Parts: sequence; C-alpha cells; structure tokens
Amino acid sequence: MLGALLDRSLVQIADASSDARCFDRETIRAAADVWDNNTFPLFRAATASTRCGRERRARAALEWMAGLGEERRVWMLEQASAAGHSLDDLLAPAKPYVPGRDHLGRVMAPVMAVTPQIAEILAADYELASAEVRYLQVERTGSRLVGCLELAVARSYPVDDGAPPETAMLDIRLRDITEVRFDSHDTQGAALRPEADGVSIGIGARGTLRAATADLHPDDRCWHLSAAGRRADATTPLRDSRPTWPDPPQEGRLGTNAMAAATLLHRAMLHIRMVRSAWDAHRVPVRDFHRAFAGAGAAILAAGAHRLPHRREAAFRQLIETWARRGGSALADWFTTVLPETAHQPALLAGLRDQARTHPVADVPQQPAPDPSAVPGPAEAELRLATYASAYTRYGTHHNASALVHLDVPPRPESAEGTFWRLRVAKGADPARFQLQTEAFQGTSHPHVTVDDNAARHFVLHDGALDITSGEDSNQDLS
Repeated sequence: MLGALLDRSLVQIADASSDARCFDRETIRAAADVWDNNTFPLFRAATASTRCGRERRARAALEWMAGLGEERRVWMLEQASAAGHSLDDLLAPAKPYVPGRDHLGRVMAPVMAVTPQIAEILAADYELASAEVRYLQVERTGSRLVGCLELAVARSYPVDDGAPPETAMLDIRLRDITEVRFDSHDTQGAALRPEADGVSIGIGARGTLRAATADLHPDDRCWHLSAAGRRADATTPLRDSRPTWPDPPQEGRLGTNAMAAATLLHRAMLHIRMVRSAWDAHRVPVRDFHRAFAGAGAAILAAGAHRLPHRREAAFRQLIETWARRGGSALADWFTTVLPETAHQPALLAGLRDQARTHPVADVPQQPAPDPSAVPGPAEAELRLATYASAYTRYGTHHNASALVHLDVPPRPESAEGTFWRLRVAKGADPARFQLQTEAFQGTSHPHVTVDDNAARHFVLHDGALDITSGEDSNQDLS
C-alpha cells in the first residue's frame, strides 16, 4: 500500500501536467509534497530483512503519514482505493482538531469556513469597510477556477500599548469561482456575504468574487486579543499540555545505493513541488521527472525484496541507472548534480553522465527550451492564471506592485506532430492598472497590445476581460 501511494502520486502528477491546458499546480504540489517526509520511511520499509519487518515499518510509515492532518488522511484513503487497496482497517480514527498556540503561548487563529456566523464575527473584530486588497490570484485548475484574496484590515479591538502593530491580513481561499469582477483602481472596502449557494465577496464599489466555498485565515499577530481570540483562548489547551509532534519513522539503515536512490527520488519530489511558485512554475520540468520516475513505488519494492545485501544494492544501482536513462538529456545535469551529494561513486557518476547525454528520450520531441521571458506572440492562447499584487510595506520590507499571467499556448508551427501545448509566463512590474473579469478564462483568445490616447500600453485578452496597463516606469514583458 505504501508503494502504491507513491505510484498514485506519480500518476496524479502525470495527469496534472500532461498538457498546459490541464496543468494543475495545486494537484502537482500536493502529490509531490506527500514525499517530503515519507520517501525515506518507504525505502526503510522496502529494505527490511524480513517480511514482518517490512510490514511493521510500512504500517508505522502509513500511520505517521495519516497523522499529518485530515486532508492528508483523506488523500491516502482516496488514492489507496484508486489503486485497489483499502486503508480503513490500518489507520486509527482521525484525531479531532486542536487549536494551536505559538511559542509565547498565545492562541493562534485557525482556518475558518466563511459562514454567516464567521462573517459576523469578522465584521465585529475588523474594519472591513476600509480594507485594502493586497493580493488577488485566480487560476484555472482542471475545469474549475480557484483563487486567493489577501486583504489588509484595521483592527476594531484594542491592542497592547507600545509600538503600533503591523496591519492585520485576512487570507481567503476560494474554490469553484463562478464570477470575477476586479479593478485595481477600486480596491478599498470589502464585504463578506455568505449565501445559500456559496460565498460572495464584495470588493470596492463594484468588484465581486463569487465562489462555491471560501476559507479564511486571519494573519494577525494580535488575534489573541480579539473577541474571537479571547473565546478561543478560554477553550484551547495550554501549550505545555499538548503532545509533541512525533518524528517520521527512523527504523532501519539504508545501503549506499539504496540511500542514493532514496535521495534522488526525494530531491525530485522537492523539485516538482516548486510549481507552487506561480513565478517559476514554467521552469520545473514536471513531465521529464515523471518520465524518469514513473512506477518508482513498485520498482523500489522489487529492489528492496532481495534478501542478500549485495544483490539489493546491485538492484538499487540498476534502478538509479534506469531513472537516469529515462531522464535523458533533459535531466542529465540534474542527475549529475544530485548524485555526488548522495553516493560518492565516480565510476557510477561518469557512466550515468555518458548515458544521459547520449540517450535522448525517444518518445518526446526534442525542442529547444523556450525563453521564459519571451514576448507572448501566438495567434491564440488560453488564460490559466492571473495575479495582481499591490505595493505595500510590511515588517520593514517594501513590496512593489506586480502582475503575472500564465498562458497556455499551442505548439510552434515547426513542432513535431503530437507536441504538447506549453505554459508561457508573462510578468509585469508596477502596473498602472489591472482589470480582470470571469470571461478572461473562457476559451482561447489572441493576446495583443493596444495603445490608448494617453500613450498607455494595455495587455489585453478576450476584448478587455483581462486588461493590464503598463506604468510609466514599469519593467515588464506583458506586451
């Protein structure tokens, strides 16, 4: 089951990155994130010398994995079922949620679903009428729109004497967005309106975000002094009374080649997880990593099943060679960078370098890497992500205003048949204005630049459903 969960993660990563038009950053990030702390326990379980030892270590790894939160536990149950297994009898019942306290013992704000009651509580603790939009992101994941909104808000409750605290922030995550109406010239004031069929968030005088569900987290170091915080403080256990978080299972030692294989897979998952950065998602070769490591769960179990240590080590060396050969020239530099940090075997390293550089991948057309800062110039494109950040200063650090868009663009005319659509990222610094409507995400459009009567340049999609105006001193490739 533990090996099957790894293979299910790789399947999810493949499905979510098979083409730019179905690129799903959150699914890719979440599937790779599972193996940050669980890769080495998997290898230790696979390499135990007895069947009982393998099962004991695997059970410990599964129980620890499920203890990382209800969302992770649900993922495990769903993916095990998709692989033809059931974890119901192996995992302990889910533990009830316990609010946390920080290192000073102050109660911390939880993540809350936006309901009529929560909206009323927030309206009492914060001056929503004067809120300012700091950040907005709307993204297509699969067939739905998701997004996040960050609001800077003043507190309505009294705080301790001394230096004025930083402005509180409300971080809102929206799922299944049905309407977007946003203008960066109209961002003062917000209203939370939970409705029977979802949540509506009013922005400024005319802006709106409407979604099926919304979760909210106050990023407020004084939240413990708010009315909601004082109520939570009365029922939250003291920090010293809470159990310590257990470490990942550590039983078992890995041989040199097994440790090298485990480290390669771990680093690959961390590299894939970098898609969480919208600014750098297009730089992560997700499909190349999947091609190299596909089926790793079953392969690790097979290599670890050898009872004699020297045969087990030989099997893991062969597995490393297989991964490097599959990665081909696209991952040659990555493998030869990571391997020296894992297994100090010059002969193996040199052989892998030669294999990777002389065995290009046969089933993937070898195209020159696109310039990520190149000007969008295709005849058509689909908007995948649009992000706006205002200029602000917090904790002594100034942040400039910016805009970012992800575009799905078709293959170049000279590309081989069957070439995937690709992700193009366009960035803009200090935009003078950012306007976004739902229609910008509806199908393909021709991205183009217009110049108005005031000589201002506009990056436009879908007849103005996305319209980003360049500032006088802006430095951007939105053109």
